[in-house]
Amino acid sequence: MNFHDVSFPLAIAFHSTGGPARRTEIVTLGSGHEERNAVWAGSRRRYDVGSGVRTLDDLALLIAFFEARRGRLYGFRFQDFADCKSCAPTATPAATDQPIGTGDGQNTVFQLRKVYSDAGGSYVRTIMKPVAESVTLAVDGMALAEGWSLDATTGLVTFEAAPGDGAAISAGFVFDTPVRFDTDALAINLASFAAGEMASIPLTEILL
Repeated sequence: MNFHDVSFPLAIAFHSTGGPARRTEIVTLGSGHEERNAVWAGSRRRYDVGSGVRTLDDLALLIAFFEARRGRLYGFRFQDFADCKSCAPTATPAATDQPIGTGDGQNTVFQLRKVYSDAGGSYVRTIMKPVAESVTLAVDGMALAEGWSLDATTGLVTFEAAPGDGAAISAGFVFDTPVRFDTDALAINLASFAAGEMASIPLTEILL
């Protein structure tokens, strides 16, 4: 996979726009009723970071980052400040935030994930790019300071000893979204930039 484990400049990312997108096919029947079918099993996030470029120094930083990624060729980490934690955006992650599995006495490897749910349904998102130093774990509500390791490039947690049968395993974390530029050309007009017009610089989530 063509992926650079580097982070997009946070100052620019903070002022970006975007969020999750889904693809749904809708067929309208002769009766006026609809049949709706999900084409994608999950969501895929899209962003535009052009609005985050406020100064010429920001622009130079963006160009350097774009060139180092070879345009669309290499993916990278992007922090979506609206959705980058196991908890609410203004809260501090805790080891009991998200359920990531149930012990069976044999399995030692668990994938970080985040559950989005309400009374109508739920969606489970696989977290593959956690911020390593932010991750905490708990078994049956008891935080673990040791006895496990994290692969920050995949989001896999490995216990030294398998959690007991029926043990509830949970985690807290900050995470990034793996993305790539969705263009191979930056069309920047400095006259328009000076007038406050921002170029569109799209990013799209990549599924690893």
